Formats: sequence, structure tokens, C-alpha cells
Amino acid sequence: MSGWIRAFSPASVGNVAVGFDILGHAIAGVGDTVAVRRIDALEVRISAIRGTTVDLPLDAPANTAGAALIALREALQLPFGFEIEIDKGIALGSGMGGSAASCVAALVAANALLEQPLAREVLYPFALAGEAVASGGRHGDNLGPMLLGGLVLATAERIIRIPVPDAWHSLLVHPDAVLETRRARVALQGSYALQEFVAQSANLALVLTGCHSADAALVRAGLADVLVEPRRAPLIGGFAAAKCALLEAGAMGASISGAGPSVFGWFETGAAALAARAPVQSAFAAAGFDSQGWVSPLNSPAARLL
Repeated sequence: MSGWIRAFSPASVGNVAVGFDILGHAIAGVGDTVAVRRIDALEVRISAIRGTTVDLPLDAPANTAGAALIALREALQLPFGFEIEIDKGIALGSGMGGSAASCVAALVAANALLEQPLAREVLYPFALAGEAVASGGRHGDNLGPMLLGGLVLATAERIIRIPVPDAWHSLLVHPDAVLETRRARVALQGSYALQEFVAQSANLALVLTGCHSADAALVRAGLADVLVEPRRAPLIGGFAAAKCALLEAGAMGASISGAGPSVFGWFETGAAALAARAPVQSAFAAAGFDSQGWVSPLNSPAARLL
């Protein structure tokens, strides 16, 4: 594959219970791989998508990876184009940031082909343009941690890595089910009480303060979603039992990963996270779902060149 640059982007946990659309963290061990090369034509084209049984768009403007590189080309007024090949490693509709991973891996690979590569933070707006194709909105809770690694606060204009103790780990469990992001967003329509927003803001503040101060007690007090989870939980078979298993195993908190149906929990040690995997998977099995589970440090690596 002469001239091709390959990059890998990890999966991620979006929202992290208390930071809807603005907080996320990377997950080690699973992700998407994208190969990119320069072409003379002033366009972006996708020549192959592998690793999925669902037909994803080869039309570049309709694909997250293609749209991101189109935005990059236009902003930099590049005198060349890109060809893309995508190998999916994240299940679609899993709540693990699959669309964002293809987008970020494509940008990291394309960035390496530039005469003057850009900083990861500078790639963020182009990633937002790509993610909007899949989700219908410009939110960076998956993109931020993929670009920077670890736990990241992602606003409309910037991404900021949040310090977390190295010992803290997450457990992510994905049941063999699909929950399309747009359907999960429909469940959020309706009215909300002001007190719900106050409670959620307080929880986000507790979690961020707990991370900065390495205070697990503060995280335990705040890592609970009172705003979104109650509206999405009915869409996920076995969720209540899986969350209960996470908390009984000592999780600092547990909730839905992204739009679901995956679930996650935070633990103070990797050993505790690993011990929780079997009971959480058993909870999903009792509901009729096979599942996969990944234990990962919260300070997981960002997307990288291969």
C-alpha cells in the first residue's frame, strides 16, 4: 500500500453519565483503523469499508471520515485530495463511538500526510464536521477523548483533558444489541424539571472536582445520571440488572455508554473492574444477550499512527 498512512482510533464512553455531549473517555483494546493516501484529484473518496455487515456510505460527504477530510481540505485549501479505506472494529449502534472513531482515525492519518501536521486540538473542528453527519449534531464527547486520550471535556470550541489517577479503571460491557443514536435521542424529547438540571450540574461538578483532586468519594457522590438515563434505560434490555451488578461490585458509579446499549462503570483499581466483568455479563445473559467486556484505564491512549 505505497503512500498509504494507517491510523487507529480507540472506542470511547460518551456522556460519562453526568456530561451529556461534553464529557467522554477513551477505551483501550477496541477501535477502528483507517488508511489514507494523497491523490492528485481535488476530492475525497472512499474506496473500501470493511468489518461491518451494514452498508455504510461510500459517498464521502455522507460518511463521517469523508466529511471530516472534506472539511480539512477546504479549510487548508489543499492542492491534493485523499483516498480512504476504513476497517471497522467497533460495532455500529453500540454506544462506543463507532462513527467518531472512523472520523478521528481518518483525520490522524491524513494529518500525517500534510507538509505541516496540525496539533490534535486544531483537528477538533474537522472532527465535529464529520461526526455531525452520523449524529445530526456537533458534539465532541466521543471525539475529544479519541483525539487526546483519557478523560476529556469537549465543548463546542475546545477539548480539555481532565486529570485522573492512574489506578482508576473503567469496565465497558456491550450487549449483542443495536440502539441507533438518532432513536436514542428521540427518547430525550419532552419536558424537564429545573431541579433535574440543578442536580445534574451538581453531579458533574462533583465528578470533575473528584478527578482533579483524586478524591474517589467525590466521584462516588456525583457519578449518577438523573437527566438522560431514566429516559433511555427502557430502551436497553437488561440494563437495570447490569447497572446493579456494577454497583454491587464496587463501582464508583455506572450508567449508559453514549446512546447505549453498552454500559460502563468506574472503579478505583483495575482488579476491581476485572472482577465486575463476569457478573455484569451474567446480568445481560439473563436478559437474553451475549456480550463483550473491556477493562481499561481511564487514562487510555488516544488515536495513533500505525
